[in-house]
Amino acid sequence: MTDESLYLTLIKVFAPLSLISIGGGQSIVGDIHYQTVSLHHWLTQSQFIDLFAISRAAPGPGALLTTIIGWQLASWKGAMIASLALFLPSSVLAYFIIRVGHTKRDRPWYRWVQNGLAPVATGLILGSSLVVLRGTTGGLSPWFIAAIAAAIFIRFAKTHPIPVLLAGGCAQVMIGFFFGPN
Repeated sequence: MTDESLYLTLIKVFAPLSLISIGGGQSIVGDIHYQTVSLHHWLTQSQFIDLFAISRAAPGPGALLTTIIGWQLASWKGAMIASLALFLPSSVLAYFIIRVGHTKRDRPWYRWVQNGLAPVATGLILGSSLVVLRGTTGGLSPWFIAAIAAAIFIRFAKTHPIPVLLAGGCAQVMIGFFFGPN
């Protein structure tokens, strides 16, 4: 694949995902996985999970995964093209939606759309979470840790995620230490 065709394919992959990223970058992780691992075979399952982990550990937007994938495929040009393809369409769309929203905020249909998008975003984020969990190599323990973390966030809605993530990571390390890998 030539650089030009790779760049064009990056745009074709990430620009449409940009427009459905309701709920932020984490909502399209499942689709990014499908495109990069299953469809285009740019990454292996293991590489995808590693890049996902790096994107979560690094400061910045949740869609940093796209930038890292672009970098992995085509250095800094790939990173720039993938990032622009993901951020530009949704930014333009958000700008126009906000402009309309200020004038139509009191209309019933505006509230219906706003309330209707919340479950869509939740479903997309849940689907992406399942894709990442299926790709882990820790057996059932990551599933149990994720379930416990979800229960904590549901029960205590104002809980800061850092202590929960830290506890989950420590729990997984301890499980690996005492019971061995996998």
